[in-house]
Amino acid sequence: MASSFSRWLVDPKKNPLAAMHMKTLSSRLRNYGLRYDDLYDPMYDLDVKEALNRLPREIVDARNQRLLRAMDLSMKHQYLPEDLQAMQTPFRSYLQEMLALVKRESAEREALGALPLYQRTLP
Repeated sequence: MASSFSRWLVDPKKNPLAAMHMKTLSSRLRNYGLRYDDLYDPMYDLDVKEALNRLPREIVDARNQRLLRAMDLSMKHQYLPEDLQAMQTPFRSYLQEMLALVKRESAEREALGALPLYQRTLP
């Protein structure tokens, strides 16, 4: 019961509030030229860091360029020009497949009783 309700709650095709949230989030990401996957922080989640390490260099460089451009625009209190905003694809994923693979590998290692590949250490 709870899982079907939670699926309905976050599905923008069924829940009008979720659709409104998705539209607002899309608009804000387009303003700065970001994608949703750019919001994942590799310093917070080590699985994200590992997934980014496994991606091709061109994809990681494009991500870094988008983040730098967004920070620059934010510091200047500006948005991307309208013609560039129209070309943005904020929900086109580049990280989700690799992140799912890393999480599956991590779960498999844990199920087999192996030591984790990486452990969080405080600086």
